[in-house]
Amino acid sequence: MNMRLLGRRIPNMNLSAVRILQAMRLPAVAGMALAAAVASVAGGVIEPFETDRSPQPATRIDAMVLGRLRKAGIEPAPLCSDAVFVRRAWLDVTGTLPTADEARSFIADPAPDKRARLIDHLLSRAEYVDYWTLKWADALRVKAEFPIRLWPKAAEAYYRWIGDAVAENRPYDRMVREMLLATGSNFYDPSVNFYRAMQSRAPEDIARTVALTFFGVRPEAWPSERWAQMSVFFSRIRYKGTSEWKEEIVYLDPQATDPLDAVLPDGVRARIAAGADARAVFANWLISERNPWFARHMANRMWYWIMGRGIVHEPDDVRPDNPPAIPELLDYLAGELVSSGWNLKRLQRLILTSEVYQMSSIPRSSDKRADVLFARYAPRRLEAEVLIDAICQITGTTERYVSPVPEPFTYMPEEMRTIELPDGNSTSAFLELFGRPARDTGLMSERNNATSASQRLHLLNSRHIHEKIVNSRKLQRILSQVKRPEEAVTELYWTVLSRPPTSEELKRGAAHGAATGARPRDTLVDVVWALINSEEFLHRH
Repeated sequence: MNMRLLGRRIPNMNLSAVRILQAMRLPAVAGMALAAAVASVAGGVIEPFETDRSPQPATRIDAMVLGRLRKAGIEPAPLCSDAVFVRRAWLDVTGTLPTADEARSFIADPAPDKRARLIDHLLSRAEYVDYWTLKWADALRVKAEFPIRLWPKAAEAYYRWIGDAVAENRPYDRMVREMLLATGSNFYDPSVNFYRAMQSRAPEDIARTVALTFFGVRPEAWPSERWAQMSVFFSRIRYKGTSEWKEEIVYLDPQATDPLDAVLPDGVRARIAAGADARAVFANWLISERNPWFARHMANRMWYWIMGRGIVHEPDDVRPDNPPAIPELLDYLAGELVSSGWNLKRLQRLILTSEVYQMSSIPRSSDKRADVLFARYAPRRLEAEVLIDAICQITGTTERYVSPVPEPFTYMPEEMRTIELPDGNSTSAFLELFGRPARDTGLMSERNNATSASQRLHLLNSRHIHEKIVNSRKLQRILSQVKRPEEAVTELYWTVLSRPPTSEELKRGAAHGAATGARPRDTLVDVVWALINSEEFLHRH
């Protein structure tokens, strides 16, 4: 982007921030052009981003991935630095930045097991529940209206049910069974909202939603005959209203008592006895340990959520001509999920404590297969909710959310963090701009984490971000506690990037004021603005 031309067209452009952004030469994570020599080697750390240690086959995951890379002749990235790991782990597990003190404490800890201990700590935090509830709310289409019509009270109830499942680490097979066999009120039996969070309630459309959600098969992947066969299991679901406004009951047709002949997705025929719940037959098949689709899809989805790319990619595009990149890895993770009693948190820990997860995002190979085979950690832009929460955390500010549905459940307290929003209809201009998913289909592709010029302009030149930084009492308090420009720059780096500045960054940041003649406070505001606009801040890496 040509900042000089941009500055001429937009008089309010923060040109001081642009100049310091250019002068400080902050590394470009997204383009994989992290500066190769911003700091010297010290204590086994190269730059602020990676170490000089290559990943070792410390776990089964490592052995499989590294073995596959060795066979392909692809060099894996080295392990990331502690500064990168602490930020990465906080973001991936909790959707939250570490505080400056938390980052400092972790980096200073000499214990060799500190990374595993950090993962265990993060998996027990309240933010973990909030963040993973958000992920499931996307997948399960928690949205009050337009076009998913849960209604606000039901959306809130469904969201809380999902949050309770995450908080108690409810076994995944039990969680899914509760949804598939649910009947009752959308307000008072929250899991029935699974059958309401769909654009169409025709049996074939219910079958398509079930297949997409629980074994990653898209509608176009199967012929119409196969969908018709699967729809039999959901053909007796009915819906009715009550005297309470927007309450709806999901129930089974009491008059449909004849036996049913159905065909399961694997081709096995099923005979459903008179009066029996056909959904139970399907659920028993689905969550069986012998059903590879169910466990493999969940293992692949979790790998995608943590690593940024599925072993089968996209993770909701399972079909014969889209095979897994490392089949034995997918089989192993699925087997571990089943043998653990469908313990999702244990599956997360397996991935998060592997050396594959700890690899740098800086590639060592130009082979086109490197990313497919997980030769490095996949960098990607922070999700819209996580990004605005990070900016609010740094500046000590809050956000406002609006909904087109004027009901009590759609009014969110201003101090609520964005990752806690229960309803897909509660939104803001920032969330819309930065690709928050609409929750209309449950497809992973609904979330758009691509970077655009309009996003850049918003971060660099909007009143929204400008007021957060300039009027931040938190930043003013930080700056009031330090006496020298170098100390202020150092503290801002810890606060925004979760690491100290390199010697060159410290020198440039402290010298910016002298070069421009700006007041110290304005200089440091420019530093914060530059850091927030850096690729390093905007991406998980």
